[in-house]
Amino acid sequence: MKSAKLKSIIVYSILLLLLFIMLNMFTSILSIKKSAEKSSANQMLEVAKSIADHLDVDTYKRFLENPVKKQEYSEIKHYLEDARKKTGALHVYTLDIDNPKISRVMIAAMPNNIEFPIGGVCTVPEKQVKMAYEGRTFYTSILEDPEYGEYLTVGAPIKDDKDKIIGYLAIDISAEEINNISGKVVKSSMSVFVFNGLFVVILLIAFLIMHRWYQNELQTKVGDTEETYHWEFQSLLASVRSLRHDFSNHVQVIHGLLKLGESEKALDYISALSKEIHSITSMNLNVNNPGLSVLLEVKRLAAQNYNIETEFEIADDSFDRIKTTDLIKLLSNVIDNAIEATNELPENERFMHVACRVCDSKYVFEVSNTGPMITDKNREKIFKSGFSTKKVQEGKVRGQGLFIVKELVTEYRGDISIQSSMNETTVTLRIPIPRNGESS
Repeated sequence: MKSAKLKSIIVYSILLLLLFIMLNMFTSILSIKKSAEKSSANQMLEVAKSIADHLDVDTYKRFLENPVKKQEYSEIKHYLEDARKKTGALHVYTLDIDNPKISRVMIAAMPNNIEFPIGGVCTVPEKQVKMAYEGRTFYTSILEDPEYGEYLTVGAPIKDDKDKIIGYLAIDISAEEINNISGKVVKSSMSVFVFNGLFVVILLIAFLIMHRWYQNELQTKVGDTEETYHWEFQSLLASVRSLRHDFSNHVQVIHGLLKLGESEKALDYISALSKEIHSITSMNLNVNNPGLSVLLEVKRLAAQNYNIETEFEIADDSFDRIKTTDLIKLLSNVIDNAIEATNELPENERFMHVACRVCDSKYVFEVSNTGPMITDKNREKIFKSGFSTKKVQEGKVRGQGLFIVKELVTEYRGDISIQSSMNETTVTLRIPIPRNGESS
């Protein structure tokens, strides 16, 4: 199931990648075509200005006075035809624009000696006609003409010696020519397209690697958390089994004494047991954090099994600015070390004190216990992974507890200290209380 989901994610990622590359190429080619159109139009617009400036204005004005096919018409048409051949344009012609909506062709130079009627309506769109009517140069996008094909039109004013506009010089550029230009640009830009495609591929691979790394880190965190809870749950079960076993033994002893008629001894035994039960039930920790409450109860029962006298000092605080899983890891490892160290002493010398306080915007966790002294030499190594002062036991990994504690304390920007004498060892963890919205 997991493999199928992974395959689906990979397939969808590849499809999205291809779609993105195709979309990127499409928009790039479209942009190149638009740029080619604009560049060709601007270039031809300069040509149109030059042709208009060199046009024989007096001859053209005489033609406009009587627009028929006479000598003036032929001279101007010959000039426009020569300009058309030299520039490679599709059509070169003059326009009469006396209104902002429609333009009319006056003299046209067209291929294959095609004749265009004097005063015939031109295909220049209304938007560009209005620009010309206002005395501005213009160019269109590619126009589709059912008779003359696809082309782009530019126009520049024809002015007389008094700088008065007497008409417009227009040039039609074949769309095929513009497409050839854009095609050459696209070919020269292929390396850019390839680079962009590779960049997207690398970006996707980097994302997948980061995602995989994050999943591994998350899995490691979850695994550590599950292991911690599993260990504490097993400890709790072991303590419950021990209490049940002890209870069964106590009941059997009392039953035996009563059966033998030793009522006084049975009463004394019950009184002693009652005192022990009272001492246990009176240890009400009143801890606000449920996870911390369970942990301390488990450790108290564990210490009781080893006949270790325990003392708890817990502040009236929820300690909820630290993740419960991290809080359990911190205290669990330190308390386990304290129980192991204390257990090496005779029963009447076994003592452990656990304090959880809030001091100066810091959480302070302190675990003290009687037991062997930690030397200065070992105190420097005790936080290293794999180092332990305990005896090696088959099947049990040593030297990870305080290493984990040190890593977590550092993650929370806190500090850890150890004070050890011949009689007592104290481990103190100080962790700044994160503000709301602040991560560790």
